[in-house]
Amino acid sequence: MPILELKGLKKYYAAHKAVDDISFTIDEGCIFGLLGPNGAGKTTLLRMITGIIYPDEGSIFFQEKKFDQERDIFKIGYMPEERGLYKKMKIGEQALYLAMLKGMSRKDALQQIRYWFEKFEMQSWVNKKVDDLSKGMSQKLQFVITVLHRPPLLILDEPFSGLDPVNSNLIKEEIFNLSKAGTTIIFSTHRMEQVEEICNKIVLINKGKKILDGDLQQIKEDFKEHVFNIGFEEIPPSFIPSGFEILNTKGTSATLRIAEGISPSEILRQYLDHHAKINSFNEVLPTLNEIFIRQVKEIKTSSAFSDAV
Repeated sequence: MPILELKGLKKYYAAHKAVDDISFTIDEGCIFGLLGPNGAGKTTLLRMITGIIYPDEGSIFFQEKKFDQERDIFKIGYMPEERGLYKKMKIGEQALYLAMLKGMSRKDALQQIRYWFEKFEMQSWVNKKVDDLSKGMSQKLQFVITVLHRPPLLILDEPFSGLDPVNSNLIKEEIFNLSKAGTTIIFSTHRMEQVEEICNKIVLINKGKKILDGDLQQIKEDFKEHVFNIGFEEIPPSFIPSGFEILNTKGTSATLRIAEGISPSEILRQYLDHHAKINSFNEVLPTLNEIFIRQVKEIKTSSAFSDAV
């Protein structure tokens, strides 16, 4: 069942189209990547989903009903890129205050605060102020405050900003744990490699428009170019099988592109017939970054052609 559905969302600021007719659906329990470069329209989309701003056109459906801010806002946890903590307030008091604003009882809030503070080794921070924390420590606190009320939909906007590798891995593990427990997570970032590591479905936007969306692995399959990497015990000195192009060699491995109509097994057979000793043979799928660049170039070329005609 979809937990969130966006239909034809548009948001304009003067002549600028921040979000230009975007539609997509997010299923319950998935880790969904909302990605694109800075200025693509990601934050505007998230603010509309959370009711901070309203679309000029289009509709938002939450749990198959039209989004109602008063009813649905307590079911969403939103960690914005620009953090919203009270700098002069004690951390323990702030966590309790914000949890109760989200509808938790004092007892449940204290129980969850204790659980998460122990999990993230933050017990000694309780009487500190946000002003006393490093950027990474503030980031951990913001994450904890976002998940305290156990929302079914969790929105994380650049959650790893300012974190060292150890704490980044800690947050990443909790994202996976929350997903396994049934939480739907929207992960917004311009870092394509993070999305590849974490998400199973994505939407890719640029300049307010949707470029593509769907299952991450299927998208990579759709954009593959029949490129393979072969690892040898020793690179064959002279033999070149027919039906492929060598893109590069490094050490005892070679990256090649197989021509249309030629099967990978045929290339392997030719090498084996030549007594080459092969240690590995893997297809190289394009990265999200490569897919994005390719799509943007195609759109620019198509637009330039249309303008010329």
